Amino acid sequence: MAGVEETIPDVLAAEAEVARAWFSRERGSDFKLTGIVDPTAALEAEPDSDARKLQLILCGMQDGQDVCLQESFEVRREGESFVVANIPEAPLEIGSPAPELDPPPGVRASWLDAALEKHAFVVLVFYRGFW
Repeated sequence: MAGVEETIPDVLAAEAEVARAWFSRERGSDFKLTGIVDPTAALEAEPDSDARKLQLILCGMQDGQDVCLQESFEVRREGESFVVANIPEAPLEIGSPAPELDPPPGVRASWLDAALEKHAFVVLVFYRGFW
């Protein structure tokens, strides 16, 4: 099973940041890069290809909701810049890394304080490791 790493390897950092910025522009909201799924697979790109396939975990606001998404990108270097394309995802299968996609500690650090300022109380529900 592919694992989720919170730290982006240095060799993938530039491509991951370009994909994050592209995704944020497309969605019209600033997303944070909070993880990468199976970074070794991205590093083992096909030898005759100049593109990398990255599966990133991005957290931000969408339709007024705080969300974390797993998105796949193809990032290709062209000269001094990069070209990014979103790869449509197949439906998740049993054994996928979905339960591991909780955002890393600190991503929602201010969420609870902001919610408590708006409401008298907040109910948190945890179910089988999902949030």
